[in-house]
Amino acid sequence: MHYAGNWPRLWQRRLVAVLVALITCAGCVLVAAPDAAARVARQVPRGGYQEVWVPSSMGNIKVQVQWASRGGGASLYLLDGMRARNDRNAWSFETNAMEQFALDNVTVVMPVGGEASFYSDWYNPSNFNAQPITYKWETFLTRELPDYLANFGVDRTNTGVVGLSMGGTAAMTLAAHHRDQFRFAGSLSGYLNTTAPGMREAIRIAMYDAGRYNADSMWGFPWDPAWLRNDPFMSAPQLQGLSMYVSAGNGIPGVYDRPTDLVGYWNTTMAMGLEFLSMVTTRAFQVRLLTLGIPANFQFRGTGTHAWPYWSAELWQARPQILNALNAW
Repeated sequence: MHYAGNWPRLWQRRLVAVLVALITCAGCVLVAAPDAAARVARQVPRGGYQEVWVPSSMGNIKVQVQWASRGGGASLYLLDGMRARNDRNAWSFETNAMEQFALDNVTVVMPVGGEASFYSDWYNPSNFNAQPITYKWETFLTRELPDYLANFGVDRTNTGVVGLSMGGTAAMTLAAHHRDQFRFAGSLSGYLNTTAPGMREAIRIAMYDAGRYNADSMWGFPWDPAWLRNDPFMSAPQLQGLSMYVSAGNGIPGVYDRPTDLVGYWNTTMAMGLEFLSMVTTRAFQVRLLTLGIPANFQFRGTGTHAWPYWSAELWQARPQILNALNAW
């Protein structure tokens, strides 16, 4: 009878205790959850490979990432060429870029997509091919992607950028306009004087051939200031103090050019012409830097066409300079 008489009071005390525990526990969760999320976000994967989807104004962008071997904050962006694919960045399968930096303390970042974009912010979607979005690649590479990677301990102020062909042009342009982000820029067979006589027309033809892209949608009509802003030759003064590696072949077939059929000979012939044009504009860029008193590491090879094996070899040659600039050994 004694226990029965105290039953309501006993359960009141237990109920109060349970409620206090729940409230206290809930408080812990509310306070600790953001802290735990922050700890997870700051935990840098070491040396592994991941494919991530990064939010952007263009929609979610796929990015292939090889994390720094020892969790360091340095990063190296590798930009693709004119015919960039939507499934993989060609650096990841046309070269051994990931193997080259596998033991180094730098995160290799390979954005996927951007065909014929010059990795720039466009005015409008291309109307020739009914493009559904407006390219905003400069915004992505200099704001949205660095913000995302910063959640994993990647320093947005210690970045290198290397590109081939179209990507080489973009690498120098991005570095010139975002010196707070980039400490190194590399152009491999890039077009570094895009407003030289005939270059606007050549770019227009190349973009249409790559996927029926309209260059007017990119930087406007040929006299639009956006053409000058995206010309490394014109933005060269802003490159003072930046570590740069710039290379080009001369279009003469070399050790990696061994066509065996008509298609191979045709591709080699086209690669010869593209590389010669790159060499001419890169020489003009070299003279421009010399007149400005800006040092850069220029490498002009005695042979070489517009082809991936040469760019893979050039990346290896640039590697020590990249790691020094980013303090990523």
